[in-house]
Amino acid sequence: MERILDPHFPQCFEELLRRLLAAVRLAYGPRLLVLAVFGSVGRGKMRPDSDIDFLVVADPLPRGRIARVAEWEPVERELAPAFEEVQAHGVLTEWSPLFKTPEELAAGSPILFDMTEDARILWDPQGVLEAALRRMKERLTRNGARRIWSGNAWYRELKPGHLPGEPIHI
Repeated sequence: MERILDPHFPQCFEELLRRLLAAVRLAYGPRLLVLAVFGSVGRGKMRPDSDIDFLVVADPLPRGRIARVAEWEPVERELAPAFEEVQAHGVLTEWSPLFKTPEELAAGSPILFDMTEDARILWDPQGVLEAALRRMKERLTRNGARRIWSGNAWYRELKPGHLPGEPIHI
């Protein structure tokens, strides 16, 4: 069966993000420091089947990915009806969460390379993510790093002219 693309599908993503923010703020309460989307949704270049990549920074968080995902699961169940609603418009997306503590965020992560250019911050009242992205962008700029597009894909050159095996300090 052929799917007909609803030209208003980006509005479906906006509604999902609105509901995501409300649900995450309720679930994490005062522990929530940051909620941001990145990837194609962060850039506003999503397709109807794009996943929703997002970062939650909270303090504290359970130790380990499994415990963090277990804490997220009730939120995902609460948001399930929203997914059913957008499917009627041809949107077949999934959540793709990433959870970090403030200390883990400050230590750096390769995901921050991309977020310097495609993050859409939904919640950051203390400027935690904004500051981390600013620091990362300064480091990348200092190294001459650049994002190189090739068709619909891209790669990051972290230090132009570096030799194989040479360490790159970000």
